[in-house]
Amino acid sequence: MRLNVTLYRVMAYVTGVVLIVLCAFAIGQAFTNDAAIVNVIGTVHGLLYIVYLIVSYPLTRRLRLTAGPTVAVLLAGTIPVMTFVVERRISHRYIGPALAGVTAR
Repeated sequence: MRLNVTLYRVMAYVTGVVLIVLCAFAIGQAFTNDAAIVNVIGTVHGLLYIVYLIVSYPLTRRLRLTAGPTVAVLLAGTIPVMTFVVERRISHRYIGPALAGVTAR
């Protein structure tokens, strides 16, 4: 369980940071007209988002989350800054108590 949580947190932060960088370069593209860097960063973000989905979905199933939190976790990588917000809420509401229950046994 701890490995799943660690992988989820790492991928959430990496995906979120790359998405913010992508948005910054996309805004800058309006002034420079250089689409190559935006295409590269967009492709990297797309690949990282796929890894994020592969890592986060099993964690949501393991935590037995309902549909709402599961969809929030899975879609968080598509909205800038949302991965940080959702990761924090999921950690406090579901992951913390689950890990406390695992270590108490």
